[in-house]
Amino acid sequence: MRRIHISTKTIYFLLILFAIATVLISIGIGPVNVPAQTVAKIIGSKIPFLNDYIIQDWTVLQENIVWGLRFPRVALGFVVGASLAVTGVTMQALVRNHLADPFILGVSSGASATATLGMLFGTFSFLGVYSLSLSAFIGAAISITLVYTISRVNGRIDIKQLLLSGVVISMIMEAITKIITLSAPNALGLHNAQFWMSGSLAGAKWAYLTLPLIVIFISMTFLMVQHRALNALLMGDDTAATLGVNVSRMQKMLVLVASLLAGVTIAVSGSIGFVGLMVPHICRLLVGSDHKKVLPLCVILGGILVVWTDVAARMLIAPEELPIGVLTALVGGPFFIWLLKRKSKE
Repeated sequence: MRRIHISTKTIYFLLILFAIATVLISIGIGPVNVPAQTVAKIIGSKIPFLNDYIIQDWTVLQENIVWGLRFPRVALGFVVGASLAVTGVTMQALVRNHLADPFILGVSSGASATATLGMLFGTFSFLGVYSLSLSAFIGAAISITLVYTISRVNGRIDIKQLLLSGVVISMIMEAITKIITLSAPNALGLHNAQFWMSGSLAGAKWAYLTLPLIVIFISMTFLMVQHRALNALLMGDDTAATLGVNVSRMQKMLVLVASLLAGVTIAVSGSIGFVGLMVPHICRLLVGSDHKKVLPLCVILGGILVVWTDVAARMLIAPEELPIGVLTALVGGPFFIWLLKRKSKE
């Protein structure tokens, strides 16, 4: 059977078109359906210099639904998916293992523990407006630092110890989270915290986008500048050092980037597992292992995945919602098993 070769530029072009279609179509899906053409007009009317050329033929209700409710949610979903996918790539480069992701290595559990502590007891309220984001970042940083420290043997990362320490730290953090939730001062706060921990974009607002956008922009800029160093790390510490990479400093920077991305993302969406595992692997199948190609593709594909998962979460048992983390786990679990089986045959 002849294998069809598609160029990287073609893949990028097709996925960008699909991403645009995803945004327009997903915004229109809901109890009140809005045609994609109308969605595009409403969005276009909000862009300076373009609004003069658009004829307003939509209702006030449609504009409120699109601009006030669904567009912020879809935009947040896209940013969350992109951040989780980039976090996955970062951690896989750090530990040189394509089976690593924030969920498996306990980063999500750590972020959830400290964020829940802040939500229920106001422990980090002194941090101000971004107390939830910063508290989640603190938990993520603590978890990934512990896992990274435990897994190092004679200055090198031992993969078996990495996976085992990830499981252990994750279980410890989950136990801490349960203690916090069981001590919740009221039932409503407990319900909100548990739903948030399962992953949700409900209640998304434009204000929620500011910090995640800044963080992913800074993180992506750093990672793209250092893409050669990331490629070198995959070949081992000694090889990377020979190629001129300051391995110790780079690993510390990757810990910081992964913690920041995971913490800020989990703060606005809760814990959404397996996105950071699935998307980087799919991207590597499409364009190879070069991080210069993988990273931008992860941003697009991760955003598309979470947006459509959120649509499914909204519509499957409407008018109720399913947590996004439940759906990604149902898909990601079998995907992870397939990866394990595939890796064992190589």
